[in-house]
Amino acid sequence: MPYSAIEWRTIAPFAEKAAEQASTHPDRRDLFLCHAWPDRKSSAAELYGALKSNGSTVWFSEEDLPLGSLMIREIDKGLRNSRVGIVLVTPALLDSLEAEGVAEKELAVLLSTRRVIPVLHGVTFDELNDVSPMLASHSGLSTAEESIDAVAAKIAAAAAALPAA
Repeated sequence: MPYSAIEWRTIAPFAEKAAEQASTHPDRRDLFLCHAWPDRKSSAAELYGALKSNGSTVWFSEEDLPLGSLMIREIDKGLRNSRVGIVLVTPALLDSLEAEGVAEKELAVLLSTRRVIPVLHGVTFDELNDVSPMLASHSGLSTAEESIDAVAAKIAAAAAALPAA
């Protein structure tokens, strides 16, 4: 899926940062997928699969939390070792942010890096703005306008610092 001119202007800085991160930290994953726990088997898993099928390396709790590990410590390592953060914004994530759950802590770290892309799924930017104005201020993509596969292709291209075909 090609980017529109507006989309590329908003995604280009992430592509540049990803390229810089890739050259200075080649061992890092392309993406960290922040999501709400209830979405782990549905929309988060779907986005993860689509990102992987587009060639991205992705830190995803369902795949990267070893049994018996300290969850918060493993998430911390995943955040540290990823170039760009994707926040899958769903109704469940908005609830989690308001309840100050684990996703809220991940979001705080991602916002501090200025390498975060919100992906809205089942919510609007206005709804996101009501819960997290800082995240809503970041350019992102919405599955209301395109499929998860199309959104994943654009994110994977940006993470790889390549224009989408």
